[in-house]
Amino acid sequence: MPDLYRSPIPPQLWDRIREEYGLPTLEQVRERLTAVSQNPEPVMRRLVRVFIHDQGTYRPGYQFQPDLTLNPVVTGLFDRAMELRIPHNYLALWMMTPCPALDGSRPVDRLKPGDRAALHAALESTLARAVA
Repeated sequence: MPDLYRSPIPPQLWDRIREEYGLPTLEQVRERLTAVSQNPEPVMRRLVRVFIHDQGTYRPGYQFQPDLTLNPVVTGLFDRAMELRIPHNYLALWMMTPCPALDGSRPVDRLKPGDRAALHAALESTLARAVA
């Protein structure tokens, strides 16, 4: 597993996120958030960003709820990942990869409040150690 997080991100990951959850651009997200808030910047700072070589900056759609609010489980994981200095792209990869610490589930499939503790433990035990 550690080698996965020390290698370049496979381009297919972005396609998988795009197909399954959407992968809007920075500008698209700002426009959407401006429609529901006069000041979207505080929300923008709490979003996972992915940087795709020669294409730009995107925001994986799995972090949004249907009303465009942020999923608090994802923001909690994001906050902890930033404390641990985990790069955004590797957090996005971890979210979409089956995780042994979650009995083979992908973190993205366990974004319910009741799974918060298990997700944080998995983040610490797999991703934080892999990128350290």
